[in-house]
Amino acid sequence: MSEATALAYYDAVDAGDYAALADLLAPEAVHERPDRRIEGREALVTFMRDGRPNRDTSHEVATVLTASGDGGDRGRDSGSVAVEGRLFDAEGDPMFGFVDVFSFEAGRIAEIRTYTR
Repeated sequence: MSEATALAYYDAVDAGDYAALADLLAPEAVHERPDRRIEGREALVTFMRDGRPNRDTSHEVATVLTASGDGGDRGRDSGSVAVEGRLFDAEGDPMFGFVDVFSFEAGRIAEIRTYTR
């Protein structure tokens, strides 16, 4: 289920379906990006809808890795999902490669840590 939720995140962002995106996120979701930290579902949805430098993009997923774990002391569900891929602009030109590491809480995305190159 966690893998499907992570992949649904890209579908929602690429389609501009911000209601679906909100449904995937835990209320206190956090997105750690190379350029900023976004805290809370509403702030994250607002950023994806209005604040991204380039909103006409698409994600191409190359690899999905899942790991089990006890959630540690952060109160997260067991396990995490890492997604490797590339981001493309509206013309289909590659912008950069990324790895997103997702953690979950009650079946929703609680944290995304993004690494780019």
